Amino acid sequence: MTRVLVADDSATVREYLAYLLGEDPALEVVGTARDGLEAVEQAQRLRPDIIVMDVHMPRMNGFEATRQVMERIPTPIVIVSASISREEVALTFEALKAGALTVVDKPGGPDHPKHAESARRLVETVKLMAEVKVVRRWPRGERPAPPAPPAVKADRKIRLIAIGASTGGPQVVAEILRGLPREFGAPILVVQHIAPGFTEGLVEWLGQGTPLAVRLAEAGEPVRPGTVYVARNGVQMGITGDGRIRLTKEPAEDGFCPSASYLFQSVAQAYGRAAVGILLTGMGRDGARGLLRLREAGGLTIAQDEESSVIFGMPGEAVRLGAAEHVLSPEQIVVTIRSLVGGLMGR
Repeated sequence: MTRVLVADDSATVREYLAYLLGEDPALEVVGTARDGLEAVEQAQRLRPDIIVMDVHMPRMNGFEATRQVMERIPTPIVIVSASISREEVALTFEALKAGALTVVDKPGGPDHPKHAESARRLVETVKLMAEVKVVRRWPRGERPAPPAPPAVKADRKIRLIAIGASTGGPQVVAEILRGLPREFGAPILVVQHIAPGFTEGLVEWLGQGTPLAVRLAEAGEPVRPGTVYVARNGVQMGITGDGRIRLTKEPAEDGFCPSASYLFQSVAQAYGRAAVGILLTGMGRDGARGLLRLREAGGLTIAQDEESSVIFGMPGEAVRLGAAEHVLSPEQIVVTIRSLVGGLMGR
């Protein structure tokens, strides 16, 4: 039985979430909290297997509560958000950065047209995330410096970077983008699995932390150096040989739309050895087969290492398939792509 703590400042929402979760025989709601301060106290006292956390709460919001939980008593946290305001969306992504695993949209009431779908997604997400082994988040300034990345031969001009990520991905994508210079000499295409309704907020949040331009991908637009293009929800994103975004209503690949595998396969066909593919933390296998295609086409391929991954599913599958030429931490990924792209500008 998975023990769940629910934190939300609305009594009605708390009761409703507890009801939805308690309906599943594998879940038991062991406590509720009215704000982030109570959530931290209840987490220390009850030691739940997982916390379902709102972000906009009095006394202590969900971001600060997440930070304190992850520093004191590491526990899987799922953020539930209505994504109704820029402030709430920003807090949601800050909570993910602080260690929350993922975000789901807050289910509407029984009369809402998407009630059944959102309720099912919440329950399934809680059950899946409860299995994730989270580790303590070190307070800022206490993390040891990572080892230097392996030397990567700059024997080609890199014209494109493609990134795929899922659970735990937003904070890693943000860390990578934050480490790149404004004059970065290649465009970056990103597929990030995230709940419907949060992609626009992700784009805005990523843009606030990097000197690069970050935007939602538009069909047919030419990609430009120093710009990050984030895939839209519900469509597959690829790239043409002449460097234009391709958005298509093709079926899900590896269970996802947008799919990292779809992106990598498109990049392999259009750019080959002039591209870098990076597969980050995430549950499942999406991206691994596509990364293999990119490596076979001569592209340079990287998987995030297990130690830094929230979930090693996607990068682990890439390693198993032999799709990853290098297995690196986020800090090492930044150093590597800066040396490849920055060092080759002007050639």
